[in-house]
Amino acid sequence: MFRLWLIHALISWGISAAALKFTSALLPSFRLQGIGSALIATFVLGALNATLLRIMWVVTLPFTVITLGLFLLVLNGAMLKLTAALVRGFSIDGWWVAIGGSIILTIVQSLFFYFYRRVFE
Repeated sequence: MFRLWLIHALISWGISAAALKFTSALLPSFRLQGIGSALIATFVLGALNATLLRIMWVVTLPFTVITLGLFLLVLNGAMLKLTAALVRGFSIDGWWVAIGGSIILTIVQSLFFYFYRRVFE
């Protein structure tokens, strides 16, 4: 059972890294150098989303309600900017690029995971 979970986790990590690399190919100001940087950035982004983003959701709940959820795009962009600041070989030029990158990353990841589930499960 653990082995199956580990395989699924590694495949999910690879899919997320591929989605991040694909996003960097679409946006010229969203730069990611190599697959190693993509794997590290995916790990850091996942850790930030699991910890800091959860806290930020609670703190910024009034803004999220007032903007009908659009403020979540800013939070996702902030997590990408923070990840870029922490990971060597990953850079994002500007907040609009980070917000646009978060939108594209969400769409690409959703498509990749959809096809993964259709093919392998």
